[in-house]
Amino acid sequence: MSKRKRKSYQRKNTQPNQKRSLSSFALTHLDWDSLAAEGYIPLSQTPEIVSAVNKIASLVGTMTIHLMQNTPNGDQRIMNPLSRLIDIHPNRYVTRNTFIASIVRTLLLDGDGNAVIYPRTQQGYIEGLYLLPPGQVSFIKDKDFGYYMNYMGHQYTNEDLCHIVLNPDPYYPWKGTGYRASLRKVADTLNQAQTTKQGFMESKWKPSIIVKIDGMIDEFSSPEGREKLLDKYITSSKDGKPWLIPSDGFDVITVKPLSLTDLAINESVELDKKTVSSLLDIPSFILGVGTFNKDEWNNFINTRIRAICTAIQQAFTNTLLINPDWYFRFNYRSLYAYDIQTLSTVGCDLYTRGILTGNEVRDSIGYSPKDGLDELVILENYIPQGMIGDQKKLLQNGGGKNGTGEDE
Repeated sequence: MSKRKRKSYQRKNTQPNQKRSLSSFALTHLDWDSLAAEGYIPLSQTPEIVSAVNKIASLVGTMTIHLMQNTPNGDQRIMNPLSRLIDIHPNRYVTRNTFIASIVRTLLLDGDGNAVIYPRTQQGYIEGLYLLPPGQVSFIKDKDFGYYMNYMGHQYTNEDLCHIVLNPDPYYPWKGTGYRASLRKVADTLNQAQTTKQGFMESKWKPSIIVKIDGMIDEFSSPEGREKLLDKYITSSKDGKPWLIPSDGFDVITVKPLSLTDLAINESVELDKKTVSSLLDIPSFILGVGTFNKDEWNNFINTRIRAICTAIQQAFTNTLLINPDWYFRFNYRSLYAYDIQTLSTVGCDLYTRGILTGNEVRDSIGYSPKDGLDELVILENYIPQGMIGDQKKLLQNGGGKNGTGEDE
């Protein structure tokens, strides 16, 4: 039985290859493999995800960070070397914008919801804040409910390093989880769509004409022969010059190539962009789907951006500050979609009601302060707030003893 099988196998392999005439062009399995996205592609290399993350990071990075103090009359802003360190130059190498944007990118991508900052001190003062590479920090649970961080072979607690957490883990709330798992499948689909689009746009996958030739012709059996036939009968030196080909053995067919609409690539990409927008909680028009909506933008600032700011400012407050009455706060209101008309109208209303000074109104619309506009005024005649009770019309009997405004 084994010999017969071996003989049959040998006969099958020794059969000569037969040349067959191809009536049309088709993609082989090797051709389809070239349209498949190969290998692991990180989220940081997916254009749609990178665009969304960069938008969030740039918005958070542009906001000023205020050092505030709780007082009986309300919270007041403090300006000192510490506030300048946080808001202007966290360390000697980067600015606040670059530093905060790097933190946000780490939280959303490579850090999986975790960003660890090393506050380096000199003589008891903070010299600078340095963002540690996410791949070099590990989080280890201790015997209690806490944890410690391992960096370069050394153990640190959350009192030594500033640990910012986003999207906390349900089992270990001190550790972030990020969005890698949620975005992984969407990123694979977007990368596959990009690979398919790139391969489809090459002329190799969409020939405008097909020339059918008898497969038994000797010249057609090799690539050199096919090129020779093209040069001899089809290729012309001038555009638009007619082809002169033999009547036997040739058949020219005009092909209407497929488009991206036929493959539904655009609809698939748009759906994936909406999925990315939903997972990252950003408006879809940021990724080019739909049109700008002011209310949707303001809601995005008040929810998504504000939540990230809260995570960062609370971590800074918990680790960097000793005074219990101090805290850090992002000026997230500066990102709302205001126009100059709205700002000026609101400012004028608050000015005439004695809530803001003239210079505070000027600052809100981007103008420099002027002398004489630092007092609170009220009513239509813009008198100082402290003199509001001295108006004659508010005094009994016209402001005088005889009701005429003059004393007897």
